[in-house]
Amino acid sequence: MKITRVEIFHVHGAWNPKWNPVIVRVHTDQGLSGLGEVGLAYGSGYLAGMGMVKNLAERFVIGADPMQNEKLWEKMFRSSFWGMGGGPVVYGGMSAIDEALWDIKGKALNVPVYMLLGGKTNDRLRTYASQLQFRWSGEPNLKPAVKPEEYAEEALKALAQGYTAVKVDPLQFDEKGGWEGWNLLKPLTTDKLKVIYNRMKSIRDAVGPDVDIILEVHSYLSPTTAIQIERLVEDLNCYFYEEPVNNLDVEAMVKVAQNVKLPLAAGERLYTRWGYREYFEKRALDIIQPDLGLAGGLTEGKKICDMAHTYDVSVQCHVCGAPVSIACALQLEAAIPNFIIHEHHMESLKKELRCLIKQDLQPKDGYFVVPDDPGLGIELDEKVMAQYLAVEVK
Repeated sequence: MKITRVEIFHVHGAWNPKWNPVIVRVHTDQGLSGLGEVGLAYGSGYLAGMGMVKNLAERFVIGADPMQNEKLWEKMFRSSFWGMGGGPVVYGGMSAIDEALWDIKGKALNVPVYMLLGGKTNDRLRTYASQLQFRWSGEPNLKPAVKPEEYAEEALKALAQGYTAVKVDPLQFDEKGGWEGWNLLKPLTTDKLKVIYNRMKSIRDAVGPDVDIILEVHSYLSPTTAIQIERLVEDLNCYFYEEPVNNLDVEAMVKVAQNVKLPLAAGERLYTRWGYREYFEKRALDIIQPDLGLAGGLTEGKKICDMAHTYDVSVQCHVCGAPVSIACALQLEAAIPNFIIHEHHMESLKKELRCLIKQDLQPKDGYFVVPDDPGLGIELDEKVMAQYLAVEVK
């Protein structure tokens, strides 16, 4: 079997101009195709990710055997020059291609990807409602939650849908709803601390003691401020504390770990085994959150999770894009013994994203059941995707 062409789709729409998923489809001469996704749907970088996929496809992928995913991963890593320096653009391109190869392999062998990764260790995957500050709704262009009672309201929406865990960033918007309106690298004053605490307290009061609340801060904080925030909310019994500090500074995370009680999680901006290694060696994290569309795909993602298991570190894949990223995470999380919980992002509720594939990947009563169809278990809706085809490499 040989790879004959690669399609690159740029999914963009009026529902959220800041959201730009990049989906990749790899075709073979035997009629099988596979799907992958570059993990750069948000922030700045999706165009670079598209260019990276094109470049890798032209140089390494066309004509290759898709069943030899390990060989192709190593070739892209070692022979692209930038692979051994890395970063989200290079590894995003590699990841999308790698995911598509696993999809093809599963289809060729008529088994779901999780069987190729060792089989199921988890029949159902508990999931959480992610990013309540943006509102827990499938409606587009909503104003963020600002007042404490609005945070409570969004948490109750998730609770009514069967979720037993939620995640929120209580400081991404300031007291007036301004995006990143506070300087969070300096110790926070009493008025800001009060706003943050009241938002978190309102959620705890609304959902009661038995629902898990994940505290997310998107790496906005200095070590000093991160410790300050954790101590502020210690009485609220949060499940874990996500990305307190800059991922580029391992020692900053170590300092936080040594001075807080909550379990620490991070990893969406870490790439490959090499990016995670020092975090494991220094016992800086309790939970890792690899994005399979950035960390190196399923080939590398499984190795990262196995390394984490060696250090008794749990795994929750970072899932923040189109449905292909959901499907990849579900397949890996079904197979690994150190899975803890699955992220279901509020953007994944949007009909404009859900319609990209024929299957509707949504949890039921707070749990996902992993698709048993061959490969990733998903198929693009051709009519919908036709409007998004950006580049084709042959």
